[in-house]
Amino acid sequence: MATVTLGGDTVHTSGTLPNVGTSAPDFKLTTTDLSAKSLKDYEGHQLVLNIFPSVDTGTCATSIREFNKSASALENTKVLCISKDLPFAMARFCAAEGLEHVESLSDYKTGDFGTAYGLDFTDGAFETLLSRCVVVIDTKGNVKYTEQVQEIADEPNYEAALKALKS
Repeated sequence: MATVTLGGDTVHTSGTLPNVGTSAPDFKLTTTDLSAKSLKDYEGHQLVLNIFPSVDTGTCATSIREFNKSASALENTKVLCISKDLPFAMARFCAAEGLEHVESLSDYKTGDFGTAYGLDFTDGAFETLLSRCVVVIDTKGNVKYTEQVQEIADEPNYEAALKALKS
């Protein structure tokens, strides 16, 4: 279990992020057109998993915009924005913002992604939502970088995630 804060209050997650160098856990998430995607659908690509509680918060929206901007310059890289938001909300947000270089995926059906990656909240105001994290996965499906943002209201370290893609 990891401990982070939400507005200064301590909250816990169901586990810890996968270790760097290990195989990334598979997942089955829902796209904005309600189809399913798994890790295998992205074989051969570098991945940035931009994980957050909800697209309807300022910090989450900012992280999507920032990764959308940086993703357009990266070769063989996909940015997957993952939350428990309904796919319709994520599609509406990306369309309104003109965001074309990220893919929105939802863990709303089963919550299995949050459990497998150890990042769903087990208490606090955001209980059952996903903790703000970034996971970088290489073309072979191995974890290259992880960050669990210690204060949920803070943005992730974009530079560190992008640097991991280039190493």
